[in-house]
Amino acid sequence: MESLLFTGASGFLGNNILSKLRQEYDVTTLGHLPVDDITVNLAKNSPSLPTRYDIVLHAAGKAHVVPKTPEEEKLFYDINYEGTKNLCRALEIAGTPKSLIFISTVAVYGCETGQLITEDHPRNGSTPYARSKIMAEDFLSEWCDKNNVVLTILRPSLLAGVNPPGNLGDMIRGIKKGFYVNIAGGKVTKSILMAEDIANLVKLASEKGGVFNVCDTEQPTFGEISISIARQLGKRPPVSIPYWLAKCLALCGDLLGKKAPINSLRLKKITQSLTFANNKAVRELNWTPLNVIEHFKIS
Repeated sequence: MESLLFTGASGFLGNNILSKLRQEYDVTTLGHLPVDDITVNLAKNSPSLPTRYDIVLHAAGKAHVVPKTPEEEKLFYDINYEGTKNLCRALEIAGTPKSLIFISTVAVYGCETGQLITEDHPRNGSTPYARSKIMAEDFLSEWCDKNNVVLTILRPSLLAGVNPPGNLGDMIRGIKKGFYVNIAGGKVTKSILMAEDIANLVKLASEKGGVFNVCDTEQPTFGEISISIARQLGKRPPVSIPYWLAKCLALCGDLLGKKAPINSLRLKKITQSLTFANNKAVRELNWTPLNVIEHFKIS
């Protein structure tokens, strides 16, 4: 059984794939929580690794937060970029792996709207999250080439799984409380990936290497997802409101601040379609993505 070092295993992704990975690999987890096998703050320190690992799945990172201060912005670079460098320093001492899989993000493209964006799109992301991931990608490309390590960069879209963060988590909570509504029929489409698909991709990608967008081929709408969630919760399907009414509510939310369920920025994000092409991963990795509508279970 091959050995695998999994950074960030105590986060959302790890909670959804760790048990599956342990069926295939001898897994060692690394993170900043006591439950991790190796406890370290990668943003500040390079860990002491007890052995060389065959595969490294590097998922530790900072996301899902809009920074409000320069200090909060710096955290993205400390965790996503400096943390990656600190990990690689440790790997050089313990012995470089044969393969490293880096969990990046489609945010590197910097797109707010678009259809079936490919890996050839320029990395125009300008947020601290996107820039720190771009810097980590570039560092790893050079480091892995220098150390003869097979590098796979996975750029997931919105992740679905048990207890999801971000928009999907907000959708579940809203439907549970009965105040979630679809806007203009819920026709907006955002690329989504089942978190457990990352575990499926490890074996397929570890020997191949490359840069891949990873998401569901079916590209479900928010309306379809909300109906599926409501059905699982035993709730009535969310009602739909016209865009003009949502805009009025968002403007009110701008005035109310954090307590408001919607504001103009959030309205923009949830009403503009943004999808990514997974053709390259499907073709080169012989990967069949899980269908989100069929596999997204909220508990």
